[in-house]
Amino acid sequence: MPSSKQQAGAAITVGQTTTGNMNIYVDALGTVTPTYTVTLYSQITGQVVAVHYREGQMVNKGDPLIDIDPRPYQAMLTQAEGTLEHDQGLLEEARMDLARYQAAWARNAIPRQQLEDQEKVVTQDEGAVKADQGTVDYDKVELSYCHITSPITGRVGLRLVDPGNTVFAGSSSTLVVVTQLQPITVVFDVSEDDLPQVQAQLHGRQALEVDAFDRSNEKQIEAGKLTSLDNEVDTSTGTIKFRADFPNRKLDLFPNQFVNARLLLRTLRQVTLVPSAAVQHNGTEAFVYIVGAGNKVTVQAVTVLNSTDEQSAVQGLNSGVTVATSGFDRLENGVTVSVRGQPSQPNNPGRGSSQSPGGKASP
Repeated sequence: MPSSKQQAGAAITVGQTTTGNMNIYVDALGTVTPTYTVTLYSQITGQVVAVHYREGQMVNKGDPLIDIDPRPYQAMLTQAEGTLEHDQGLLEEARMDLARYQAAWARNAIPRQQLEDQEKVVTQDEGAVKADQGTVDYDKVELSYCHITSPITGRVGLRLVDPGNTVFAGSSSTLVVVTQLQPITVVFDVSEDDLPQVQAQLHGRQALEVDAFDRSNEKQIEAGKLTSLDNEVDTSTGTIKFRADFPNRKLDLFPNQFVNARLLLRTLRQVTLVPSAAVQHNGTEAFVYIVGAGNKVTVQAVTVLNSTDEQSAVQGLNSGVTVATSGFDRLENGVTVSVRGQPSQPNNPGRGSSQSPGGKASP
């Protein structure tokens, strides 16, 4: 215990121990990541005739985005359908001839070879019709590429193409980008040392809560749930990537935005809470100075379960005890002190602890 020289009547400040809950968190740096980001390219060559969206507009799945001149592809489809109808007529004619030849051969009116030749003619015409049908189906797909719709619900980016521009099939030029915003995810890195604690909670089918805070780590933006984690540890950083899902109802989370993620590991329930300033360490153990009757100080060893800048959860101390929060250089067992002000209460006993980015929980 400390061995500072006794000075009776030293003026100190004190705090009061209470009983409450303390949350244990892991703090990490995260990036807002959309669940889906779709980059649309042209699959055909043609002239853009209409752009239906506004920059930054929210669109629904199936909403029209861009129209490309469909006339060349409509003409190709019409030609293919005409060829199909022609060959279907030839097939029907061949089948009628086959039926007549079968009846004639049954009466021994024609040779067997003539019947077999007609059967092959029917087979050839059936193949021609099947090929024509494939061409029609392909041309319909090509024609559908002229009308580009949104594959997801989300927000479109800046306009990258204007009416009158010519686009080319297979080109790397982007037509439009659509990003899903609701829901949205945050990807953050957690130290591999914290992985066993998280896995223990996940194996217990616990839905771990994750809060997203702004860049200054002062304002909570959104509350979500942990949904998944990566399948390997990054050996260069000793961290593993976690993904949390957020409803993002007010669109406060923006893709690629930097945020501070806070993962709730577990909650210590009905523990003794003391002001963190009251907990002292002598190198081997933690202790507090209890201010008792007659303002006499006694030293009490404690076990720190978890701590924040404001409060600590401890064992070995009861609730409702007055502890010293300053003037420790003038305190030792049995000294009498004078108290300045009123005992301070721990702030927000349910808020709990946080850890350094990617770090372990406080002891």
